[in-house]
Amino acid sequence: MKTFEDLVKEVQKPGLCHRCGGCVTFCSAVNYGALELDDNGRPRYKDVTRCIECGICHAICPEIDDLTDETRQNVDWKPPIGRILELTVARATDPQVHRQATDGGVVTGLILKLFDDNLIDGAIVTRPTGRFRREPHLALTRDEIINAAGFFFDTSHGMKNYSDQYLTYSTIEAFGAVIKKGVKRLVFVGTPCQIETVRRMQALCLVPSETIKYCFGLFCSGNFVFAEKQRKQLSAIGGFDWENVKKINIKEDLMIHLKDGKNIRIILDELEFMKRFACYFCRDYAAEMADISFGGVGAEDGWTSVIARTTIGKSILTDAKKSVLEACNYDNAASTAKKALKLVTKLSARKKKAASANRKALEAHAKNK
Repeated sequence: MKTFEDLVKEVQKPGLCHRCGGCVTFCSAVNYGALELDDNGRPRYKDVTRCIECGICHAICPEIDDLTDETRQNVDWKPPIGRILELTVARATDPQVHRQATDGGVVTGLILKLFDDNLIDGAIVTRPTGRFRREPHLALTRDEIINAAGFFFDTSHGMKNYSDQYLTYSTIEAFGAVIKKGVKRLVFVGTPCQIETVRRMQALCLVPSETIKYCFGLFCSGNFVFAEKQRKQLSAIGGFDWENVKKINIKEDLMIHLKDGKNIRIILDELEFMKRFACYFCRDYAAEMADISFGGVGAEDGWTSVIARTTIGKSILTDAKKSVLEACNYDNAASTAKKALKLVTKLSARKKKAASANRKALEAHAKNK
């Protein structure tokens, strides 16, 4: 049985750690308390004497292949980009949700629908704590769910600032609050690596993953360092002033929406200086393990591309379209969905190809050292 020492050697030292927090979450949930996150979001020993060398932290890491087959079987994963039961382009009908959202507000609309129907007790999301800062949060009221909507940098439901040099999507850290409050029915909103970690925990029936009833995944082009240095360089590339920025989101390009109504597009290739190293090796663009996946790619401004992947995900989406969601209603709705799927498939294939090439290069470099 491999241990956390092996995880450090195989994942952290080569720079492959996504800092999803899964290993620390499990270790804390069962009160082992051997692991913790450092100030930069990396897992480390908190108390090595409490480690029982169970090897579970190693097995549930999304960079370790031990549970890949079991995890895929549990969600009936299909190549090339996961199971697809339905793809639609939609937006929230609630004006407040739609106004606050970055794209169509579909994620928030669905969470509110589940909450109002008493199918969940809340959601693990992130909430804003400043213009460039978010924190993991267990939302247990309507207001908390709505306040988590909309995000300044739209490859995930939010970012957490661990230090001036590192920002991460870290909703999984909110599991600690789940354990303390004893809630049992939650939606988990996260990036592909986080969703996969939760699915691996569920494959092993590990606490506290049994509290996650629905996994909502977000299309992810990568995790970006967004400290002051990077913001200055980005504003120089785009020729804009941050004081004039209304919101930012990512589709095929980085979209910067200004308060004066102008929009600036920056191709993602120009953001390489901001990208986290581990993201170069990630294969999953479209949250292939989720119940439902979401993103702005392939949709017009103000709309969201939505992929139902599991039977329960499709059921949630179908029910919501009768009330809290509006599907695209223009004449070519079918062709719009088809176009969105084609683009998502293209971006997914590109990410997989790049990750494969980068892994081979990393392995070759390691052999030559």
